[in-house]
Amino acid sequence: MSKGTILITGASSGLGEEMARQFADLGYDLALCARRTERLEALKAEIAARRPATRVELKALDVDDHDAVFRVFHEFADELGGLDRVIVNAGLGKGAPLGTGRFDANRQTAMTNFVAALAQTEAAMEIFRAQGSGHLVMISSISALRGMRKTITTYAATKAGVAALAEGLLNENVKAKGIDVSIIYPGYIRSEMNEKVAQQTKFMVDTHTGVKAMVDAIEKRREKAYVPAWPWAPLGFALKNAPMSVVRKLF
Repeated sequence: MSKGTILITGASSGLGEEMARQFADLGYDLALCARRTERLEALKAEIAARRPATRVELKALDVDDHDAVFRVFHEFADELGGLDRVIVNAGLGKGAPLGTGRFDANRQTAMTNFVAALAQTEAAMEIFRAQGSGHLVMISSISALRGMRKTITTYAATKAGVAALAEGLLNENVKAKGIDVSIIYPGYIRSEMNEKVAQQTKFMVDTHTGVKAMVDAIEKRREKAYVPAWPWAPLGFALKNAPMSVVRKLF
């Protein structure tokens, strides 16, 4: 018997793809969406081979098409009899130092990582408010805790915005309406987004290990979680509270 239904955006690669695997292994049915449907089909076949009883529904979705976000989310909810959890995960890591002539890259990151996340949050919350239940999971980043340098300045700002959206719902106390909200702050987890720098970064963990920490925190419905907890819980505290001169040396 299914533990419930989870919708994951950006499920064709990286953290989203691995979350789909791990939640399937925990007994959830899945609603997976991304632009690359051939990757989703391969993932569905992989899950079906391992867990034939698991229901996996797929839809093409470019989260920058905001009308499509609402349509796809509501179609999934109608087809699956509701959604128990929505994981706002889709994103990209483009970026350049501010003022260096790459506004196009920074704008694309801002649109995909924040404006599209807003659309996903709106669509999920419409469904959850109508149901009177649900679990909204926002995938932020440890970089969201402070302003970051150079190529990740805009990325970090968008992930701070994602966290602020979720905090606004926590401040609204939507839990009293049956809706849980979790903000997940991943540290350095190897994925396709960072594969070019994965071998050069301190504290990088493999995808399975990092995502397992994410899944564990999500399953506990924690309001905020730095993952993996070591070393990111203490480093996150330092990042958030230390003087910028110290942050500059650490990150």
